Amino acid sequence: MTHDMKLRREPFEKIKSGAKTMELRLYDEKRRTVSVGDEIRFACVDGDEPPLRRRVTALHVFSSFAELYAALTLEKCGYSAEELESASPDDMNAYYSREEQSRFGVVGIELAE
Repeated sequence: MTHDMKLRREPFEKIKSGAKTMELRLYDEKRRTVSVGDEIRFACVDGDEPPLRRRVTALHVFSSFAELYAALTLEKCGYSAEELESASPDDMNAYYSREEQSRFGVVGIELAE
């Protein structure tokens, strides 16, 4: 199955280059349909890049981004070595409210080409 997801330019470029192999999302109804082996087609919302296609190799489900950040390798999530010290689960609050996180949980979607 193929799923469509949108990304801003920076995470799009990091996935394209291989610097980011884990996409973090709310584990809502749409993401619950994603399975290992599926393909995700990422569209860059602020550019005219052709879509990227990546295969799902693992799903890491947690009740909150705090749990996810404590358990997963943050470099896979797109953080550079210099950014690791300031990396925080609060970074995800810009995208998903605490209420949404509490209601649905969160997922780290591990990707491969």
